[in-house]
Amino acid sequence: MPPFTVLHVCMGNICRSPMAERLLALAVRERLVRREQDPARAEELLHSHSAGTGGWHAGEEMNPPAARQVIGRGGDVEGFAARKLRSDHIDAADLVLTATADQQEYVVALRPDAAARTFVLGEFGRLLAAVDTSALPAAEATPEAVYARGVALVAAAHDARLGASALPTDDLDDPWGRGDQCFNRVADEIEETVHPLAGALLP
Repeated sequence: MPPFTVLHVCMGNICRSPMAERLLALAVRERLVRREQDPARAEELLHSHSAGTGGWHAGEEMNPPAARQVIGRGGDVEGFAARKLRSDHIDAADLVLTATADQQEYVVALRPDAAARTFVLGEFGRLLAAVDTSALPAAEATPEAVYARGVALVAAAHDARLGASALPTDDLDDPWGRGDQCFNRVADEIEETVHPLAGALLP
């Protein structure tokens, strides 16, 4: 059911997955602006949220260098609070994007039926390039159309991987405790997937 829901997963939910959560939401707002539509409607069309495999940072704000990356790219960090991944988060997601292959395995071990909609973020970005978006349901800025197109896009990406595993280069480095330059590189890598994703949903 709409809205199309994307769950981002990393370890502590204060660096990589919050950046992905907010940068995808920003990318959807930017697509709406490009279509001369109200960006405030983004949340009606796509729900982007995140969680961590560990709960030791639960309730904390985004790590400051991660927040700087989101804000510096035009996003917002308001209202963010880290949380531990629960199985119901996975059940409610139409697409699960993990920072690493280890976290993908964690998600699938928790919910085996989510395997076909769970990808390493970099892997999903690679697979998107192989999807024929012209074969997807019609692109319209309505909750129902974005949901239908998103579900079909995930199914096509799953078919495109043909049982192949993610590559080591698909993993996002953990920038925790490292400098702004590392956070900047990781945020760039996140955008390499979330921008094409938003573009495929709202061309």
